[in-house]
Amino acid sequence: MRTSFFILFTSALALAACQPKPSNTVSNLVSGQCYSGANIYTALDASPRINAVAVKDGVITYAGNSTDKDWCMIHAGDNPKLVELGENGMYPGFTDAHGHFIGIGLRELTLNLEGTESVTDLRNKLKSAVKEAEPDATLYGRGWIETHWPEGRFPNRGDLDDIAPSIPLILERADGHAVVVNSAALQAAGITRDTKSPFGGDILKDQAGEPTGMLIDKASNLVADLMPVNDDLRIQIAMKKASDLYASRGWTNIHSMSFDPKAVDMIKTASMSNDVNIRVYASTDIGNGFITSDFAQNQDSKNLITRRSIKLYSDGALGSRGAALLAPYDDDPDNIGLMLTTYETIMPVLHTALRDGIQVNTHAIGDKANKLVLDWYEEAFATIPASERAVADPRWRIEHSQILDIEDIPRFAQLGVIPSMQPSHAIGDLHFAVDRIGPTRLAGGYAWRSLIDSGSIIAGGTDAPVEVGDPRIEFYAAINRKDLKGYSNENWYPSEKVTRQEALKMFTAWPAYAAFEENRLGTIEVGKAADFTIFDRDIMTIPAPEILNAQTIMTIVNGVPVFKSE
Repeated sequence: MRTSFFILFTSALALAACQPKPSNTVSNLVSGQCYSGANIYTALDASPRINAVAVKDGVITYAGNSTDKDWCMIHAGDNPKLVELGENGMYPGFTDAHGHFIGIGLRELTLNLEGTESVTDLRNKLKSAVKEAEPDATLYGRGWIETHWPEGRFPNRGDLDDIAPSIPLILERADGHAVVVNSAALQAAGITRDTKSPFGGDILKDQAGEPTGMLIDKASNLVADLMPVNDDLRIQIAMKKASDLYASRGWTNIHSMSFDPKAVDMIKTASMSNDVNIRVYASTDIGNGFITSDFAQNQDSKNLITRRSIKLYSDGALGSRGAALLAPYDDDPDNIGLMLTTYETIMPVLHTALRDGIQVNTHAIGDKANKLVLDWYEEAFATIPASERAVADPRWRIEHSQILDIEDIPRFAQLGVIPSMQPSHAIGDLHFAVDRIGPTRLAGGYAWRSLIDSGSIIAGGTDAPVEVGDPRIEFYAAINRKDLKGYSNENWYPSEKVTRQEALKMFTAWPAYAAFEENRLGTIEVGKAADFTIFDRDIMTIPAPEILNAQTIMTIVNGVPVFKSE
């Protein structure tokens, strides 16, 4: 069967997306700017709030409290632009310390299933999409998550077959760790009752032994040949869309996980042509290996794109019961989750990375996976001492660090391992997490306060497109530990929330440190790059629910506004 792909954009839109210098981008650097207002926050504990910031040639030249009418001209040069902030809040540029940059853009180009409320709602969305699909197309969508659905179950091929009896449907769960497919897709991929689940994956089957259509983690690779082909044009469009979207939300920087090494040169080119205007710290997949020399010359000439880290995976996701646990799932007693790598596979990678100065960022969600990754890191550090490393302090990270054995919490600080966490996961997952693992194990879940109190810093992110990718939601979740409707209970361990100053550092100063960029990014102080996020209200003082209504006024990178509200 000839396979074409149903993607929700037209040729006209594709051409428009490739045009450089979007309307919300200011391409010419203003030689000097001065920002004045009562609500300027530095993310520095010693001087958390100031009233004046001067910038010259993209670098902060003054940051303090001034009543001198000439302070602006003195520090920003002749004829600087003065920006009176009024009641608006100004902050160091917000960084998403864990997102998937290209995936964020691709989400805008596919059937977006975010917000799907039930199996019935999923079916209704598919009916209209199938009508527009070509007769021989594969229909691909992403973004559903069933944890709040009234049906209380995964979707299955039976829910899809009558809507699309002849064309394959591949619908990816929001977390990217599972897909549901219809019978046409199973047939096209050759998946039958006799197909064995691959290592690190699971083909769910019904009581009769037939595939249900749910493919967990690496089992989704069985339908990979049916998935959309991300050619260069599609990736270019996705990069531009992601950059524009993130700038509009106030993000100046993203640590992009699982970044395709083949796209590194493409994103550098996109940066130079102003199609990508925010910073991207690319943590690349390794595939069958990685070449250390590829990391040597990693920055583009605008110093927006950096590559010095690799992304590894240890287990799956909690929602799809793929997170590797020390004891079985409460709601699936025969299941302890899935490990996606082994000691024998990962240790040579860790040794090479230490010797050659490559940062390692490893996905771990379940308590077993987190314990094993800490064990593996600890053994690698002991085997390759600091004297034999290219970087004495490697700042390795565990991405998600979601469910921890209480005994493992202090090990992060003891080993110098950085937990990279996404507050929105807690306020979404906690609706079902108690069913998965019970309240006792949740004492080590989403443990921001405990990790900070034990001496760790936390690099805060979103995991978009798994989550929305909104700094307001992440900040709100970190300080409030309630869902977006204000709900929580004792199983959510409200004592694990953080202060607003800590939340600010989670998205500014601490991601900068986690990317070896603390000398140029992350705080508002003299000598650092002029990266700022300006909201229309002071998120450090307003009631927590009001944070969700804050609007981005301006996003500034290297002194240049890359987004300005109308």
